[in-house]
Amino acid sequence: MIKVLLTDDSLLAREILKDIFRATSDILVVGEAVNGTEAVLMTERLNPDLIIMDLMMPVMDGLTAIEEIMARFPTPILVLSATLDDSEINNAFAAIKRGALDVMAKPGGEEINGTSGGFSATLIDKVRMLARIKVIRRRPSIRPKFIPNNTLPLPAGDRQVLAIGASTGGPQAVMSIVKSLPADFKATTFIVQHIASGFADGFAQWLNRECSISVRLAADGDEFKQGEVLVAPGNHHMIVSDGVIRLTQDKPVNCCRPSIDVLFKSLAMEQGARVVGVLLSGMGKDGAQGFIHIKERGGLTIAQDERSCAVFGMPKAAIAMNAVDLIVPLAGIPDTLSKIFHTTGDK
Repeated sequence: MIKVLLTDDSLLAREILKDIFRATSDILVVGEAVNGTEAVLMTERLNPDLIIMDLMMPVMDGLTAIEEIMARFPTPILVLSATLDDSEINNAFAAIKRGALDVMAKPGGEEINGTSGGFSATLIDKVRMLARIKVIRRRPSIRPKFIPNNTLPLPAGDRQVLAIGASTGGPQAVMSIVKSLPADFKATTFIVQHIASGFADGFAQWLNRECSISVRLAADGDEFKQGEVLVAPGNHHMIVSDGVIRLTQDKPVNCCRPSIDVLFKSLAMEQGARVVGVLLSGMGKDGAQGFIHIKERGGLTIAQDERSCAVFGMPKAAIAMNAVDLIVPLAGIPDTLSKIFHTTGDK
């Protein structure tokens, strides 16, 4: 049985969530907190498998509660965002930075009226997945030291494109990599991050605020240039053709749109050996087949290692298909990329 703690000052929101979980046989709401202070105390007392967290609450807000929980008794946290305006989305990604695993928008009118099962099914699947993830203690004042253990030789080549794919547990991992890129990074960087509908633009804005290099949401017809970081929009595949970005709404691949496989294959066909692919934390196998295309065209593929992944699904699938050149801990990927792209890492 999956034990869930609801944290939201809205009685209506909590009732909707409880109704959704009552329809399952494996998810049990073990507590309801109306502010962050209660959430911290109830997490310690109830030891839930997952916390569903609102952010805007009295007494102690969700961001503070997440930081406190992750420092004292780490627990998987799913953030439900009330709106998709800029301030709320900014808070949602601030929550991920503090240790939350994922974000979703709160149910709207259709869910309240019981006329749509889309939100319910998505939420149930996400709860089942996130509750299995083992999260680590976070102490914001302490930065762990990392000693690189990757001593494999890096294949030579003129690398011009960095392609990053990530899913569950990925936003913070993507941030750590993009934040390491110097402002004068010469390659073009493409990112596909599986994320809840409506959050892709906010994800790009979050990266742009936090990083030295310029990050933006990709647009159809854009000519991509060196030194840009381009994020795939929600509900669109991102491909490149003749030096131009194309966004399509072709059918999902690996149940995903945007799909990492679609981007990786497109870049492999267009850019060949100039591509360096990075596959990060996530469930499923999206990106593995794309890695094969990159390798076949002479590109380089890097997978995040199991120990540093929140979910070792996509990297594991790529490794099983012999599609990975280097397996690197997340903390070592920036240094590896610096060597590949011949950057100094100076900001």
